Amino acid sequence: MTMDNIRELVAGEIALSDSPGSVMKKWRSLFGITQAELSKHIKISASTISDYESNRRLSPGVGVIRRFVDALFVIDEEHGGTVAKSLEKFSQDNKKETPFYNIYDFTTPISGTDFNRIIEGKIVVNQSYLDSIQIFGYTEIDSLRVILELQPADYPKLFGSTTERAFLFKQVSTGRSPMVVIRVAPIKPKLVVLHDINNVDKLAIRLAQVEKIPLITTKLDIEEIRERLKKV
Repeated sequence: MTMDNIRELVAGEIALSDSPGSVMKKWRSLFGITQAELSKHIKISASTISDYESNRRLSPGVGVIRRFVDALFVIDEEHGGTVAKSLEKFSQDNKKETPFYNIYDFTTPISGTDFNRIIEGKIVVNQSYLDSIQIFGYTEIDSLRVILELQPADYPKLFGSTTERAFLFKQVSTGRSPMVVIRVAPIKPKLVVLHDINNVDKLAIRLAQVEKIPLITTKLDIEEIRERLKKV
Protein backbone atom coordinates (compact mmCIF):
# COMPACT_ATOMS: atom_id res chain seq x y z
CA MET A 1 0.00 0.00 0.00
CA THR A 2 1.50 3.33 -1.10
CA MET A 3 1.15 6.64 0.70
CA ASP A 4 -1.49 7.68 -1.84
CA ASN A 5 -3.42 4.49 -1.10
CA ILE A 6 -3.33 5.29 2.62
CA ARG A 7 -4.62 8.81 1.93
CA GLU A 8 -7.46 7.32 -0.10
CA LEU A 9 -8.19 4.85 2.69
CA VAL A 10 -8.48 7.63 5.27
CA ALA A 11 -10.67 9.77 3.01
CA GLY A 12 -12.87 6.83 2.06
CA GLU A 13 -13.35 5.75 5.66
CA ILE A 14 -14.53 9.25 6.59
CA ALA A 15 -16.80 9.66 3.56
CA LEU A 16 -18.46 6.25 3.91
CA SER A 17 -18.85 6.22 7.68
CA ASP A 18 -22.18 6.65 9.44
CA SER A 19 -20.23 8.74 11.97
CA PRO A 20 -17.69 10.69 9.89
CA GLY A 21 -16.83 13.07 12.73
CA SER A 22 -15.76 10.17 14.96
CA VAL A 23 -13.54 8.82 12.18
CA MET A 24 -11.97 12.27 11.72
CA LYS A 25 -11.25 12.41 15.44
CA LYS A 26 -9.70 8.94 15.34
CA TRP A 27 -7.26 9.83 12.57
CA ARG A 28 -6.40 13.24 14.00
CA SER A 29 -5.61 11.61 17.34
CA LEU A 30 -3.56 8.85 15.73
CA PHE A 31 -1.43 11.45 13.99
CA GLY A 32 -1.01 13.31 17.29
CA ILE A 33 -2.38 16.57 15.86
CA THR A 34 -4.32 19.08 17.93
CA GLN A 35 -7.53 20.74 16.77
CA ALA A 36 -5.68 24.06 16.81
CA GLU A 37 -2.93 22.77 14.50
CA LEU A 38 -5.49 21.31 12.14
CA SER A 39 -7.51 24.53 12.18
CA LYS A 40 -4.55 26.58 10.90
CA HIS A 41 -3.93 24.21 7.98
CA ILE A 42 -7.45 23.73 6.68
CA LYS A 43 -8.67 27.28 7.44
CA ILE A 44 -11.59 26.11 9.59
CA SER A 45 -12.09 27.22 13.17
CA ALA A 46 -11.18 24.83 15.96
CA SER A 47 -14.77 25.04 17.22
CA THR A 48 -16.04 23.87 13.83
CA ILE A 49 -13.61 20.94 13.90
CA SER A 50 -14.89 20.12 17.39
CA ASP A 51 -18.45 20.22 16.11
CA TYR A 52 -17.58 17.80 13.30
CA GLU A 53 -15.81 15.41 15.67
CA SER A 54 -18.72 15.48 18.12
CA ASN A 55 -21.15 14.87 15.24
CA ARG A 56 -22.96 18.12 16.10
CA ARG A 57 -22.43 19.33 12.55
CA LEU A 58 -23.55 17.61 9.36
CA SER A 59 -21.09 15.44 7.47
CA PRO A 60 -18.16 17.36 5.95
CA GLY A 61 -18.18 17.73 2.20
CA VAL A 62 -15.65 16.24 -0.16
CA GLY A 63 -13.61 19.43 -0.14
CA VAL A 64 -13.30 19.50 3.64
CA ILE A 65 -12.38 15.80 3.76
CA ARG A 66 -9.68 16.31 1.12
CA ARG A 67 -8.19 19.27 3.01
CA PHE A 68 -8.42 17.34 6.28
CA VAL A 69 -6.51 14.35 4.91
CA ASP A 70 -3.90 16.53 3.20
CA ALA A 71 -3.38 18.42 6.47
CA LEU A 72 -2.77 15.20 8.42
CA PHE A 73 0.10 14.23 6.17
CA VAL A 74 1.53 17.74 5.78
CA ILE A 75 1.61 18.32 9.55
CA ASP A 76 3.00 14.82 10.13
CA GLU A 77 5.78 15.57 7.62
CA GLU A 78 6.58 18.75 9.56
CA HIS A 79 6.84 16.56 12.68
CA GLY A 80 9.24 14.19 10.93
CA GLY A 81 6.75 11.99 9.05
CA THR A 82 6.90 9.22 11.63
CA VAL A 83 3.21 8.30 11.63
CA ALA A 84 2.79 8.17 7.85
CA LYS A 85 6.04 6.20 7.42
CA SER A 86 4.94 3.74 10.09
CA LEU A 87 1.58 3.20 8.40
CA GLU A 88 3.18 2.76 4.99
CA LYS A 89 5.80 0.31 6.24
CA PHE A 90 3.28 -1.70 8.22
CA SER A 91 0.84 -1.93 5.30
CA GLN A 92 3.66 -3.21 3.06
CA ASP A 93 4.91 -5.75 5.59
CA ASN A 94 1.47 -7.09 6.55
CA LYS A 95 -0.75 -8.27 3.75
CA LYS A 96 -4.30 -9.64 3.96
CA GLU A 97 -3.42 -13.31 3.59
CA THR A 98 -4.03 -13.86 7.31
CA PRO A 99 -6.79 -12.53 9.57
CA PHE A 100 -5.83 -9.50 11.64
CA TYR A 101 -7.85 -10.68 14.62
CA ASN A 102 -8.82 -13.95 16.29
CA ILE A 103 -11.52 -14.50 18.87
CA TYR A 104 -11.15 -16.95 21.75
CA ASP A 105 -13.85 -17.78 24.29
CA PHE A 106 -13.45 -19.44 27.70
CA THR A 107 -15.42 -22.39 29.00
CA THR A 108 -15.74 -20.57 32.33
CA PRO A 109 -15.37 -16.82 32.95
CA ILE A 110 -12.41 -15.63 35.03
CA SER A 111 -11.70 -12.43 36.93
CA GLY A 112 -9.54 -9.70 35.50
CA THR A 113 -7.04 -10.40 38.26
CA ASP A 114 -6.75 -14.09 37.26
CA PHE A 115 -6.47 -13.16 33.60
CA ASN A 116 -3.62 -10.80 34.41
CA ARG A 117 -1.87 -13.47 36.51
CA ILE A 118 -2.13 -16.07 33.74
CA ILE A 119 -0.51 -13.83 31.13
CA GLU A 120 2.08 -12.50 33.59
CA GLY A 121 0.82 -9.00 33.01
CA LYS A 122 2.09 -5.73 34.37
CA ILE A 123 -0.71 -3.33 35.28
CA VAL A 124 -0.16 0.15 33.87
CA VAL A 125 -3.32 1.81 35.16
CA ASN A 126 -6.73 1.07 36.76
CA GLN A 127 -5.69 -1.92 38.86
CA SER A 128 -8.64 -1.34 41.23
CA TYR A 129 -11.12 -2.46 38.55
CA LEU A 130 -9.57 -5.88 37.92
CA ASP A 131 -11.29 -7.84 40.71
CA SER A 132 -14.75 -6.67 39.68
CA ILE A 133 -14.29 -7.62 36.01
CA GLN A 134 -15.40 -10.97 34.61
CA ILE A 135 -13.69 -12.04 31.38
CA PHE A 136 -15.50 -14.52 29.12
CA GLY A 137 -12.84 -14.53 26.41
CA TYR A 138 -10.28 -12.44 24.57
CA THR A 139 -9.62 -11.13 21.08
CA GLU A 140 -6.10 -11.13 19.69
CA ILE A 141 -5.64 -8.15 17.37
CA ASP A 142 -2.86 -6.85 15.11
CA SER A 143 -2.74 -3.22 16.21
CA LEU A 144 -2.07 -1.26 13.02
CA ARG A 145 -3.91 -3.66 10.74
CA VAL A 146 -7.12 -3.00 12.62
CA ILE A 147 -6.57 0.70 11.89
CA LEU A 148 -5.84 0.13 8.21
CA GLU A 149 -8.29 -2.65 7.39
CA LEU A 150 -11.22 -2.67 9.79
CA GLN A 151 -14.27 -0.70 8.68
CA PRO A 152 -16.14 1.13 11.48
CA ALA A 153 -19.28 -0.93 10.87
CA ASP A 154 -17.27 -4.11 11.42
CA TYR A 155 -15.84 -3.08 14.79
CA PRO A 156 -18.46 -5.07 16.79
CA LYS A 157 -17.14 -8.26 15.17
CA LEU A 158 -14.08 -8.00 17.42
CA PHE A 159 -16.30 -8.89 20.37
CA GLY A 160 -17.68 -12.15 19.05
CA SER A 161 -20.59 -13.28 21.20
CA THR A 162 -19.93 -11.05 24.23
CA THR A 163 -18.47 -7.69 25.21
CA GLU A 164 -17.17 -9.20 28.46
CA ARG A 165 -13.73 -9.79 27.01
CA ALA A 166 -10.15 -8.57 26.85
CA PHE A 167 -8.52 -7.09 23.78
CA LEU A 168 -4.91 -8.25 23.34
CA PHE A 169 -3.08 -6.03 20.86
CA LYS A 170 0.02 -7.32 19.04
CA GLN A 171 2.46 -5.37 16.84
CA VAL A 172 2.22 -2.42 19.22
CA SER A 173 4.69 0.47 19.14
CA THR A 174 3.37 2.92 21.76
CA GLY A 175 -0.17 1.79 22.60
CA ARG A 176 -1.70 4.99 21.27
CA SER A 177 -3.46 3.48 18.24
CA PRO A 178 -5.40 0.79 20.16
CA MET A 179 -6.60 3.20 22.82
CA VAL A 180 -7.65 5.84 20.28
CA VAL A 181 -9.75 3.24 18.44
CA ILE A 182 -11.37 2.15 21.72
CA ARG A 183 -11.97 5.75 22.78
CA VAL A 184 -14.04 6.62 19.69
CA ALA A 185 -15.81 3.24 19.45
CA PRO A 186 -19.37 2.81 20.75
CA ILE A 187 -18.62 -0.33 22.78
CA LYS A 188 -15.53 -1.09 24.85
CA PRO A 189 -13.64 -4.20 26.00
CA LYS A 190 -13.37 -4.86 29.73
CA LEU A 191 -9.58 -4.65 29.69
CA VAL A 192 -6.77 -4.01 27.23
CA VAL A 193 -3.45 -5.85 26.94
CA LEU A 194 -0.49 -4.45 24.99
CA HIS A 195 1.88 -7.22 23.96
CA ASP A 196 5.66 -6.89 23.92
CA ILE A 197 5.90 -3.15 24.51
CA ASN A 198 8.52 -1.26 26.50
CA ASN A 199 7.04 2.21 27.01
CA VAL A 200 3.34 3.03 26.91
CA ASP A 201 2.30 6.33 25.32
CA LYS A 202 1.03 8.93 27.81
CA LEU A 203 -2.08 9.54 25.72
CA ALA A 204 -2.87 5.80 25.79
CA ILE A 205 -2.64 5.84 29.58
CA ARG A 206 -4.83 8.92 29.81
CA LEU A 207 -7.48 7.40 27.53
CA ALA A 208 -7.52 4.21 29.61
CA GLN A 209 -8.08 6.35 32.71
CA VAL A 210 -10.94 8.24 31.07
CA GLU A 211 -12.59 5.02 29.90
CA LYS A 212 -11.87 3.27 33.26
CA ILE A 213 -10.38 0.30 31.43
CA PRO A 214 -7.48 -1.60 33.04
CA LEU A 215 -4.42 -1.30 30.80
CA ILE A 216 -1.90 -4.14 31.02
CA THR A 217 1.38 -4.99 29.31
CA THR A 218 2.94 -8.44 28.94
CA LYS A 219 6.16 -9.80 27.51
CA LEU A 220 5.01 -13.43 27.60
CA ASP A 221 5.34 -15.23 24.26
CA ILE A 222 2.08 -15.08 22.33
CA GLU A 223 2.00 -18.86 21.81
CA GLU A 224 2.47 -19.38 25.54
CA ILE A 225 -0.39 -16.97 26.23
CA ARG A 226 -2.64 -18.98 23.91
CA GLU A 227 -1.68 -22.28 25.52
CA ARG A 228 -2.30 -21.01 29.03
CA LEU A 229 -5.64 -19.43 28.19
CA LYS A 230 -6.79 -22.58 26.38
CA LYS A 231 -6.93 -24.23 29.78
CA VAL A 232 -9.43 -21.71 31.17
